[in-house]
Amino acid sequence: MTETACRAAFAHEPQAQRGRQRLLARLEASGISNQQVLEVVAEIPRHWFIDEALGTRAYEDSALPIGHGQTISQPYIVARMTELLLESGPCSTVLEIGTGSGFQAAVLAMLVRRVYTIERLAALWGLAEPRLRALKLRNVRYRHGDGRLGWPEMAPFDGIIMTAASEGIPRGLAEQLTLGGCMVLPLVVGAGQRLVRLTRTRSGFRHEDLEPAMFVPLLGGLG
Repeated sequence: MTETACRAAFAHEPQAQRGRQRLLARLEASGISNQQVLEVVAEIPRHWFIDEALGTRAYEDSALPIGHGQTISQPYIVARMTELLLESGPCSTVLEIGTGSGFQAAVLAMLVRRVYTIERLAALWGLAEPRLRALKLRNVRYRHGDGRLGWPEMAPFDGIIMTAASEGIPRGLAEQLTLGGCMVLPLVVGAGQRLVRLTRTRSGFRHEDLEPAMFVPLLGGLG
């Protein structure tokens, strides 16, 4: 049996089904209220996006290593960032900075018309695309590149999600938002991080400080 077939079979095992239901309950208890987001996060087989050796932990509400010093984000933070993005208004096109394993891109792809995702590490970029294609998510465009630069030729975007912590607001990215569009990202603040939402307005940008966060740092260049 191929790896894809093994992973597909695991998705129907009672262990996986129970894990998804427990995860859904935890997300609701943590305050996630957007029902579409809850359903999508529970539906997507998270075990497809991690190493098979960690399969039994796939439906824990925790970040997990995916190699190369990177992690797959905690399901709560994926759901929370997606919820924050969608509640700001109509969202048709979204740019993701940091494809990672592809899980956040999969969630977005089931909720918006088009997802553009950039990953600086070739090894991760090469793994994420076939996973998303195996799930028949064909509304995702991929780029191996420096996420700090965004994707200007495809701008403007209704939303931008950054899955790594920035030392400050990346102005070049913020300016790729459409009027009324928002960017959800973790910012380094002192010794910690804060999740913030930046909305583009006619007079500039509105900044909302939301809650604590914990992400890997945003790096430039290619790997």
